[in-house]
Amino acid sequence: MARLFITAAAVALAAQIFDGIWFDGPDSGQRELEEKILPLLVVALISWAVTAWVKPVLTVLSIPFILVTLGFFLLVLNALLLFFTEWVADLFDLGFHVEGFWTAVGGALVISITTWILDALVGVGDDE
Repeated sequence: MARLFITAAAVALAAQIFDGIWFDGPDSGQRELEEKILPLLVVALISWAVTAWVKPVLTVLSIPFILVTLGFFLLVLNALLLFFTEWVADLFDLGFHVEGFWTAVGGALVISITTWILDALVGVGDDE
């Protein structure tokens, strides 16, 4: 459960930093809770699932690219996974948007670093 909230915090931070990552809905008030926080949690769940199940497969398949680019291809892979998360979220009409490749790269980088730091602070990996 902690990992879901950590991922939600990371996605929210990326949406705050980058204008090209946003959620539809009101900007303040009670409706913000219903129309932004709940979709944020569902997007975090989708992102967690994509990272847990799709990323390992794509990482293994792209090992040659990762080696040739000295690991920088992982940034591209993370950006593509963020686009995939947007696509899945769009299937559920959650109003999550990522606009542009470089925004996706930056957002994926922020999400990765934030989850890494928060996982270390909370100690999520210790009890699993």
